Amino acid sequence: MSPIDLVMQTLLSCPSAGLVVREASIEITRQQVEELFGPEDYWCQCVAWSSAGTTKSRKAHVRIAYLKKSFEQEPLGKEVSLEQEVLLQCRPPEGIPAAEVEWLKNEEIIDPAEDRNFYITIDHNLIIKQARLSDTANYTCVAKNIVAKRRSTTATVIVYVNGGWSTWTEWSACNSRCGRGFQKRTRSCTNPAPLNGGLPCDGQAIHKLPCTTLCTVDGVWTDWSKWSACGTECTQWRRRECNNPAPKNGGKDCEGLVLQSQNCTDGLCMQSNPPSTEHGVLSAPSTDDVALYVGIVIAVIMCLFISVIVALFVYRKTHRDFDSDIIDTSALNGGFQSVNIKTARSADLLTAPPDLTNAAAMYRGPVYALHDVSDKIPMTNSPLLDPLPNLKIKVYNSSGLVTPQDDLGGDFTSKLSPKVTQSLLDNSDTMNLRNQTLARTRDPSCTAHGSFNSQGGHLIVPNSGVSLLVPAGAVPQGRVYEMYVTVHRKDSLRPPVEDIQTVLSPVVSCGPPGALLTRPVILTIHHCADNVQEDWLIQLKNQLAMGEWEDVVVVGEENFTTPCYVQMDSEACHILTETLGTYCLVGQSVGKAAAKRLKLAVFGPISCTTLDYHIRVYCLDDTQDALKEVLQMETQMGGKLLDEPKTLNFKDSTHNLRLSIHDVPHTHWKSKLIAKYQEIPFYQVWSGSQRSLHCTFTLERLSPAITDISCKLCVRQVEGEGQIFQLSNTLEEELQCIDTSLMDPASNITTLVGPNAFRIPLSIRQKLCGSLDAPQTRGNDWRMLAHKLNLDRYLNYFATKSSPTGVILDLWEAQHFPDGDLNELAAVLEEMGRHDSSLTSMTMEH
Repeated sequence: MSPIDLVMQTLLSCPSAGLVVREASIEITRQQVEELFGPEDYWCQCVAWSSAGTTKSRKAHVRIAYLKKSFEQEPLGKEVSLEQEVLLQCRPPEGIPAAEVEWLKNEEIIDPAEDRNFYITIDHNLIIKQARLSDTANYTCVAKNIVAKRRSTTATVIVYVNGGWSTWTEWSACNSRCGRGFQKRTRSCTNPAPLNGGLPCDGQAIHKLPCTTLCTVDGVWTDWSKWSACGTECTQWRRRECNNPAPKNGGKDCEGLVLQSQNCTDGLCMQSNPPSTEHGVLSAPSTDDVALYVGIVIAVIMCLFISVIVALFVYRKTHRDFDSDIIDTSALNGGFQSVNIKTARSADLLTAPPDLTNAAAMYRGPVYALHDVSDKIPMTNSPLLDPLPNLKIKVYNSSGLVTPQDDLGGDFTSKLSPKVTQSLLDNSDTMNLRNQTLARTRDPSCTAHGSFNSQGGHLIVPNSGVSLLVPAGAVPQGRVYEMYVTVHRKDSLRPPVEDIQTVLSPVVSCGPPGALLTRPVILTIHHCADNVQEDWLIQLKNQLAMGEWEDVVVVGEENFTTPCYVQMDSEACHILTETLGTYCLVGQSVGKAAAKRLKLAVFGPISCTTLDYHIRVYCLDDTQDALKEVLQMETQMGGKLLDEPKTLNFKDSTHNLRLSIHDVPHTHWKSKLIAKYQEIPFYQVWSGSQRSLHCTFTLERLSPAITDISCKLCVRQVEGEGQIFQLSNTLEEELQCIDTSLMDPASNITTLVGPNAFRIPLSIRQKLCGSLDAPQTRGNDWRMLAHKLNLDRYLNYFATKSSPTGVILDLWEAQHFPDGDLNELAAVLEEMGRHDSSLTSMTMEH
């Protein structure tokens, strides 16, 4: 047992001045320490004194270093397919000082800086991001400190390749020249070939099909016909046909002449200009040839005549003026009012209360009954309501309509409210730092902006379910970003979807694009998918600078190559990303049980000066911004809610949405809807490509003195769920404000900057990160925190961050904004056994 020598030096004076320097040392053995002090830490201290006073050195601690032999967790061998993610876990032996860990691949040290396909987490696990054939090797975890060096058992990773078929060859020729046979095509298991125990190709390498080759039939002449009468040129004829049998399936034609001639006067009459033959067929003219030539001439004359008539018709058609009045009646359109196309241009478009059944903005198909005209009226592909009355529509060639917006002049645009004509960021996908000031001049109801530095903050679009959390440290130190988040409301900006897909969220942009971020921000968006964990396959899409949409990640399939992480809650999704841009959620149902939530809202006019009363039914995606947009639009049009909005689960069953009105008091009112109900096609509802989907019921009061109306409105999916609205309203002549109880007027805070934007104080956050980031033997570190908060779906995302705990707490802040309960978070830490955290005392103070 070797002694431990400690030499402590005390500088008593300056050597350059010639003063004496004294040195003292003490020799201590391990046996002495254990006998006198036991296993406890031992320390000693040098004390120097003189007439000037006493001074002490710092304490020198003597600890017994060790490194246990057994690993707490050793890596296990695996067989993985090509490009699969591989996780090798290693927990080194306990020791003092703590062991350093490195990984060996075939006895060579792995350096993640040289090969970025490898990643070593802060808790010493080795991750192979995408397994390659070259990653087939023996991997060893090595732990070492000043005492010893320990090696784990070797874990063998085998990267296998399952076999894949090549493309089929062309079909071979039928192996039988005449009759039944077979033909085949082949493929090989070489695309790729199975490797390292990979599965062979499933299926057959040879594909045979029966075939039948038609036998060839050579042509045979019939017998010669009788000789014809003697002609004017002293010649008689006879003929035969090649149809006994006729040649078939590539058989040979008959050899010889079809016609044969001879002199019928025994040479007494000489033939003049005898007809010639070519290829054995006589070319003398006949009555059949004359008829053929006459038919061709007549056909050419008829074609020329028809061409002239068509040209005249097209010319007249292209020079006619088709501007005309379109007159319609409610008896023909099932309750929709007539449209007068040529309206006075001087009329004020917003003076009269808008009649939303007056005209459809665009009509791409006829009104027809799906089963029975007396039962229902199907909806068109466009909105059945346009909030702008008295529109002039041009009809071209009686085949289609130009949208009303195409025919509106500049005078009309100037009359619209800024809330109606909001176009913030709708016409551009990016906003640089210089044009951020333009956002302040636009409608603030769908956008929020603010200046942020390294302290972070929060942007909130009021009453929309959309926000952007900028954690402290996301903006680089010393920089200030002008950031924004906005909700796009134009249908044209929504991503195109396939028949089986649906848009589940609004389109949201955050910026400035291209800004450098040092940690992920969190974009929160409301969605309308029901039971997202089981019934849906959800994709996050991003809009590129040129307007195209690309897939970013499929929720649940994140890996090291995906640029962001998506946390799905029951009503909102939280996108953790370091790339600012335009995002939207698109979903595809996994089964028929999948459903998207619809928000049903019923509106009517506050005042009614005519006999007609229009009830408007909106079928919206159940997101806060969709309802907020309709409330704003109805505010402009002078409408009000007739009943509390209700939620309907609309299933992927291909069944339409049916709307019907009941219990109308027929002594005072009558419905202009001829059919019993209206239907909106399934795909028009399911696709989510049209935000303000709605239809209208028109009731006519029999006397102007009637001011009360009561009825029931039923909205349900055929063979599915439904909702019933009990409508009761009193008509008032004076215009009143819309009922905005669903829009919190006090919610006007859009920007929170600095520490006040977060529930957890910065000092407490730093302590939690310092305590939970380091891996713990008991496992009560950041991984358990993620598990307790239900954020452990993909732990590798957090493991790649410099502070996993910080990212988890950021996500907790976004999930629980604005009323996050710190007591609940403190209770979670108590359950983890982390009594060293200061969150409990902090919650007591708050």
